[in-house]
Amino acid sequence: MPVNYEELKKDRAQEWRDQLRKSKGAKERSNIDRVKMPENPPLKRNRNFFEVNKGLSEKQAILEASRCIDCPTPTCISGCPVNINIPGFIKYIEKGDFLKSAEVLKQTNALPAICGRVCPQETQCEIKCIYNKMKKPPVAIGHLERFASDSERNSGNISIPKTAKKNNIKVAVIGSGPSGLTMAGEMVKLGYDVTVFEALHEYGGVLVYGIPEFRLPKEIVRTEIGVLEKMGVDFRKNIIVGKTITIEELKVEGYKGFYVSSGAGLPKFMNIPGENLIGIYSSNEYLTRVNLMKAFKFPEYDTPIVRGKHVAVLGGGNTAMDSVRTAKRLGAERAMIIYRRSEKEMPARIEEAHHAKEEGIEFMTLTNPIEYFGDSEGWVKSMRVQKMKLGELDDSGRRRPVPIAGSEYDIDVDIVVVGIGTAPNPIIPQSIPELEVTRWGTVVVDENTMQSSIPEIFAGGDIVRGGATVILAMGDGKIAAEHMHEYLSGK
Repeated sequence: MPVNYEELKKDRAQEWRDQLRKSKGAKERSNIDRVKMPENPPLKRNRNFFEVNKGLSEKQAILEASRCIDCPTPTCISGCPVNINIPGFIKYIEKGDFLKSAEVLKQTNALPAICGRVCPQETQCEIKCIYNKMKKPPVAIGHLERFASDSERNSGNISIPKTAKKNNIKVAVIGSGPSGLTMAGEMVKLGYDVTVFEALHEYGGVLVYGIPEFRLPKEIVRTEIGVLEKMGVDFRKNIIVGKTITIEELKVEGYKGFYVSSGAGLPKFMNIPGENLIGIYSSNEYLTRVNLMKAFKFPEYDTPIVRGKHVAVLGGGNTAMDSVRTAKRLGAERAMIIYRRSEKEMPARIEEAHHAKEEGIEFMTLTNPIEYFGDSEGWVKSMRVQKMKLGELDDSGRRRPVPIAGSEYDIDVDIVVVGIGTAPNPIIPQSIPELEVTRWGTVVVDENTMQSSIPEIFAGGDIVRGGATVILAMGDGKIAAEHMHEYLSGK
């Protein structure tokens, strides 16, 4: 999305901002060391589900905010898929006005406390920070975003973004993950009657079923959704659009615009011998049982989970990291990441891989499973793996893993979690035959507008991308809201 630099210049020209800028020279600011996020000790946290990162103190946040030199043309904003006014909210932290900082965040970001925790700032806004050109660590934008949001929540004085006068046009958002929540927030600001339909019994999508409590406490998600409710968004759960109600039936009820953000909840497996043995989970089932259905609190919550002693997790993304760190917390003596490429090619956030290693996770890279073996009762007991080497670049731009002949060996396992990716939820496309989809099942959209082959239907997030970060899904929601508004206004 384009950045409105003219508006940012006006914001920057405020008298208090000018005085704050002059209070420290750019050289003095650049010589301040980047803050380190306080964390719970690795060998204690790997036995509980309390949040790993503890958050910055006021003193730490103000000092880190003072590192920002308030650039005339802040390139960090262009690295953010939702175009947060980054210098704007950071300068309010430096000023000590934390509530105003949170208010500025919510002008463009419906889920700031969530983004401050799970967004890969290191590859987006922070990589665009001017300090990178100066060979210095970038401003800790993510840590500060979390601080501002948490300060507001802890104060009990939560601001509610302003909304336009109601236009009585009904919009349906299908799925309450980050993309759907963002879309809902943007459309309700514009005056639309927005209803979010969720298939599960709790709102939040991947934020509640996929991301563990130790990385994103569910109370944070509930608070962010509570703000949207106060803005006027109507939430309805236990409704499967395409099954319990159709798009056509929603049209009869008066809905004029539809945003499909039903995610990628269809598991992928490797189709190797023995994959149907008991004890082999998809990452979706494993994490949903633990996170959404509270299996980690069994028997307090009546959702059992098998707590293996030797757990192997296949894959190298954030979902695989979440799964293996969860297994460790559930009592695994040996918790292993098995990944067919090298660690350099892992798509997981650097922070997540670092935390995993600290917690005792074993990384078995350049290794690929080829067969599972079970006991007499059908439970998995071991897996055969093969060593790999990296060959030429493939379509993803990474070097292709090539098997090494004769390198096979066996590993004892009693639980395997397959976290190699997911496919789009097929229910919506199957219920609308005329909706154009790719051969992978993703909805085809105009990437500039997120509009599908059916004009009143827009789509974004994993149902379009196949797999995306929270913030990229949110960016889709913002783009779709802008262009659905144009479409409905023109109509």
